[in-house]
Amino acid sequence: MPASARTLFGAPERQFASVEQFPKWLDMLARERRGPPPTAPEPVAPPPGADAVLATSGACRPGSPICARPSFPDLLAEARKLPRLEQLRLINKALNGHRYITDPENWGVPDYWAAVRQFLARNGDCEDYAIAKYMALKALGYSIDEMRIVVLQDENLGVPHAILAVASGDGYLILDNQIGEVLPDRLIVHYRPIYSINERSWWLHQPPG
Repeated sequence: MPASARTLFGAPERQFASVEQFPKWLDMLARERRGPPPTAPEPVAPPPGADAVLATSGACRPGSPICARPSFPDLLAEARKLPRLEQLRLINKALNGHRYITDPENWGVPDYWAAVRQFLARNGDCEDYAIAKYMALKALGYSIDEMRIVVLQDENLGVPHAILAVASGDGYLILDNQIGEVLPDRLIVHYRPIYSINERSWWLHQPPG
């Protein structure tokens, strides 16, 4: 289906060609261009008394802060072996394994959009998960025209949120740090999109009629 026929979460939208009015997005893209992601994850020392073998085995114990993650390049290499939907599931699950941390706690500012290497090293909040997934899929060959970072209102929690939407058929698949599964947008009824953006355009969304 043509991109113009799709709507995110059933919301009417208006497309704009320039993204110059989004300085945090542009600043993140500039940082992304300045350096590649790290080739290995940041080391995490096991706490006293922990099983050190667990930290290097790739296993995660429920409730444990110790969890060995593949490097970003290794994650992409594994994803390249998979069909499209399985790629999305792998990227979503792997990057959701990072710890959520607010921007004031992490960066000392109210709102900061992190580049991938910053997210991998220091974790992040909702838009940082979405950005890392966007950049991972871009590295896998996905077109920027089929992806958007979506800033929305979570009507259940009454708070702003951000996710990644990837075009699929007549709708979008949603990669979300709050939802473990990759779901079609039509199945998520408590999100109201405000705006969405990629490197080429941005979209203003209206409430569904």
